[in-house]
Amino acid sequence: MIAAWYDRQGAPAEVLRVGELPASEPGPGEVRVRLAVSGPNPGDMKKRHGWLGSAMAFPRIIPHSDGAGVIEAAGPGVDPGRVGERVWVYGAQSYRPFGTAAQSTVVPSALAVGLPDGVSDELGACLGIPGITAHRAVFADGPVAGQTLLVHGVLGSVSSLAAQLARWAGATVIGTVRTDAETGSVHDGAADHVVSLESDPAAAIRRLAPHGVDRVIEVALSANADLDAAVVRNGAVVAAYASTADRPELPFWPMLFANVTIRLLGSDDFPQEAKDAAGRDLTAAAAASALSVPVAETVPLARIAAAHELIESGAAAGRVLVAIP
Repeated sequence: MIAAWYDRQGAPAEVLRVGELPASEPGPGEVRVRLAVSGPNPGDMKKRHGWLGSAMAFPRIIPHSDGAGVIEAAGPGVDPGRVGERVWVYGAQSYRPFGTAAQSTVVPSALAVGLPDGVSDELGACLGIPGITAHRAVFADGPVAGQTLLVHGVLGSVSSLAAQLARWAGATVIGTVRTDAETGSVHDGAADHVVSLESDPAAAIRRLAPHGVDRVIEVALSANADLDAAVVRNGAVVAAYASTADRPELPFWPMLFANVTIRLLGSDDFPQEAKDAAGRDLTAAAAASALSVPVAETVPLARIAAAHELIESGAAAGRVLVAIP
C-alpha cells in the first residue's frame, strides 16, 4: 500500500516520507479500512514534533488518527457483514503505530463507525478527535436541552462541533470569537448568538443570559478564567480541552462561591462508553444535516508535508484534509 510515515521527529519536510509499505492484517476484533480521506489534527503535528518532550512512541509512525473509507477486511470475532460498510475512523494512531495517512489502516471494530449515505467522506474524516472531544465537553455532565452554553472559540474545529451538537440537542449557544471582525465569519448553524472578546464580552453575555450560563466549553482556560467566573450561574460546569498557559491561574473565590465544576478533557483517554456515545450522536447529527465543517484545502497524500505545514501555519480557514490515492 502507499503510505506516509516518519521514523524520527522533526519538521514535516525533513521527516515525512511517502512510499510503499505492507498492509496489515486485522487481528481478533479488528477491521481493515480502505481509506479515502485522512483527517490530520493539531495533535498529530505535536506528536511529530515531540511536543512537551514526548519521544517516538514507536520506531515508525504512520500519522493521523482520523479518516473515512470502507471496511475491506474483518478479523476473527467481527461480523463479516461489516465488509463493504462505509465508516469514519478515530483513534487509529492513538496508542497505535499506524494511522490513516495510508491506503489502509487496521483498528478495533468499535473505532470504525458506520457512515450513513448522504454524509460525505470529508465530513466523516473531520468527526474523530474534534467531534469526540466536543461531544464529551457538551454531554459529560448530562443533557443540555433547555440550557444556555457558552462556547469559546466557536470558529475552531472542536468548539464549532460542540456548538452544533449542543444546538442539535436543544441548547441555546452563545459563541465567542477573538475579534469584532470575526463575528460575521460564524455560520448560522454554529451559534444562536456571537460575542466578540474585544467588546466587553461579560456584559454582552450577561445580557443574553441574565442568570448566567449553565456550561462553558473552554479552549483557552487560562486566558478566559476571569470572564468565565463573571458569567456562570451557580453550579455551572467549565469543560476545558485546551489552555494557552500550562499552569493556568484561576479566580478561586468567585468560582468557589459559584460552585463551579472544572472538567478537563483529554480525548485519547475518555472511557470507551463515552467514545461509543459520541460516535452514535455525531453520526446521527451528521445524518440529520446538523453538522457542518468547512474544509480549507484537500491535499494529496504525496504532498502530506505541505498539509502539515499549512496546519502548523494557522493560515487555513477551515480543516486541511489529505486525499488518499
